Amino acid sequence: MAVVEIHAVSQTFGEGELAVQALKPASLAIAAGELVALLGPSGSGKSTLLLAISLIQPPTRGRIVIAGQTLYDDGPTAIDVRAFRRRHIGFVFQQHNLIPFLTAQENVALMLQINGVSRREARRRALDLLGYLEIAHRADALPARLSGGEQQRVAIGRALANEPALILADEPTAALDTERGSKVMAMLRKIARERRSAVIAVTHDHRMIEGFDTVYHLDDGRLGQAERRAAANPAAASP
Repeated sequence: MAVVEIHAVSQTFGEGELAVQALKPASLAIAAGELVALLGPSGSGKSTLLLAISLIQPPTRGRIVIAGQTLYDDGPTAIDVRAFRRRHIGFVFQQHNLIPFLTAQENVALMLQINGVSRREARRRALDLLGYLEIAHRADALPARLSGGEQQRVAIGRALANEPALILADEPTAALDTERGSKVMAMLRKIARERRSAVIAVTHDHRMIEGFDTVYHLDDGRLGQAERRAAANPAAASP
């Protein structure tokens, strides 16, 4: 079964003669463990699609199903979307958005505490996650003392904190050089493979798509056909 299914999702801003269709009807399905790239230039609709999938900016029309739950069907459903996002969706952004007065460990632990995990257990699990991301030695450092690549790893740890079925990454390498960007993408591949999360990463950089299972190109708000890259992970596309 797909972790994510969207059907004819579209986004229109404005009304009447001033209406602009930023995202034309788009459909896709993504399996557990699948790493998907949304590739296209600025203004092509990549981030609009990501915001629609997460319902941070609900679409105008369409149907969205995540982890077997219908979140949107030409309008909101009865599901508490904010609570659902906290439990099932992790976010990684271009800007790391770490809380500057909390350490790396505390930034990750906070996401667990918000969902009711005790402070002691949250700190233990946060340290485990930082170890998984090979940055446990920086657990006590404040964000200002971390490099850009280290900050992004902490941000990824925060996204992983609640073991989400889906991770959405919006230009996660845009603020990094090629070497550090490649390391971040390798980390997202590792997460998809080992933790079986579905990962969707928005990028405009063709150099960063090596190792993706599926690539979708967006142009002027239109989602192209899936480009399956079977050599990357042939099992990922199977339910």
